[in-house]
Amino acid sequence: MLLVGCGTADQAAQPSGAIAWSTCTDLMGPDGKPAPPAPGIECGKLQVPLDHAEPDGEKIGLALIRVKATGERLGSLVFNFGGPGASGVDTLAQASRAFGNLGTRYDLVSFDPRGVERSSGVKCGGQIAKLLAATTEPDGDRLAGEFAAACRQDSGKLLPYVGTVNAAKDLDLLRAALGDKKLNYFGFSYGTHLGAVYATRFPRNVGRFVLDSAFDPTVTWEQRAVTQAKGFDHAFRAFAEDCVAQGCELGADPAAVEKAVVGLLGGLKDKPLKVGDRELTYGLGQLGVLTPLYTKATWQVLEQAAAAAIKGNGEALLMLADAYTGRRADGTYGTMMTSLQAISCADTSERPTAAQAAKVNDRVEKIFPVLSAEGSGAPCAHWPVPGDDAAKHIDATGSAPIVVVGGKGDPATPYQWATRLTAQLRTGVLVTYEGEGHGAYLTGDACVMRTVDAYVLEGKVPTTSTTCAA
Repeated sequence: MLLVGCGTADQAAQPSGAIAWSTCTDLMGPDGKPAPPAPGIECGKLQVPLDHAEPDGEKIGLALIRVKATGERLGSLVFNFGGPGASGVDTLAQASRAFGNLGTRYDLVSFDPRGVERSSGVKCGGQIAKLLAATTEPDGDRLAGEFAAACRQDSGKLLPYVGTVNAAKDLDLLRAALGDKKLNYFGFSYGTHLGAVYATRFPRNVGRFVLDSAFDPTVTWEQRAVTQAKGFDHAFRAFAEDCVAQGCELGADPAAVEKAVVGLLGGLKDKPLKVGDRELTYGLGQLGVLTPLYTKATWQVLEQAAAAAIKGNGEALLMLADAYTGRRADGTYGTMMTSLQAISCADTSERPTAAQAAKVNDRVEKIFPVLSAEGSGAPCAHWPVPGDDAAKHIDATGSAPIVVVGGKGDPATPYQWATRLTAQLRTGVLVTYEGEGHGAYLTGDACVMRTVDAYVLEGKVPTTSTTCAA
């Protein structure tokens, strides 16, 4: 095995021929319903080794999507939108207009990473639906064990190979197949981790890289849980203050708003709300509250959905939870949640016990009660394959400058992670966004977009002191 950092890197992939692009046939919309492709969007497939140690062995197909450049083409710009577990194919199809400036000079390309949706997505029977519908109860650890066993039964051959290091090697095969000497890349959230691992493994192949809403891969599971609890607590307080300033249906002051939402969720523990033939449980209610905290643009949706649920109508909160978990209109689930578990467990050797998880939950509950998940079981404790820490080692020495964007009001990937990832890369340049939300570029902030566009389109590296006010 090659060492990571200290100047060593994997061998770059060689050009492997053109990808056969054709009309997309199975796109899903944000409402979980099939969606026709917009004009100019096409899909393809790239065969990659299941095990990169055996390049001539069994192959899996990576699902790709491309929006061709509308002007004079500079090359391809590859996106990963996070998760881990999010479908890049569906997300780029839905969000390509948000990158219209970049699309004038680049083919916008994304993919479902290995283990996600169309790229041999991790399947775990019907356990994800069972887990999501379960109320908070002491047998959460048993449910987690049953979930892991179902994943092993349905996807056991794939599970050892879904980690971020393997996905980074796939990225270099994709670069070569696209015919690009350098990989131009835009990663959000988990996509910053994938980009950082790629830059560590293939520093000489780094083109124009943007890592927005950066994740620090060196944090422990407990540190991650506590830091995100603080981040979401900050986001909720900002939401509550804004809600009150606008005239809030949930309360006359921020403390009353928080009390109302915590009370709503507490009530769901004992009495879930009926929504048609389904129930809005405590766990689904949590997801319904957390989802709109990711961006300021959906704060009003949170107010309306929570107010309706307090009055007995949980439909809007349930819809928000469904959007987060990838539930489709026909009641089935994509691989969002199962892929997230598989990739996360592959990327760490940590295997916390149920007792350790309970102690961490106690810390989280004191910081932000909305995130409390008592009795939910420990992540990875029962996972059928061991993980490793290879993806935690970041050092892109020798690469071109990498732009890291961190938001001071980001709930999911707090600002300090951006500063740390920038330092770990050694070639990182930090851009600070002082506003709210997860994904600074996607907030539409003019300063962030102008800074990123100038770098990606013209190669203008921002100064290390670049700050974009809210």
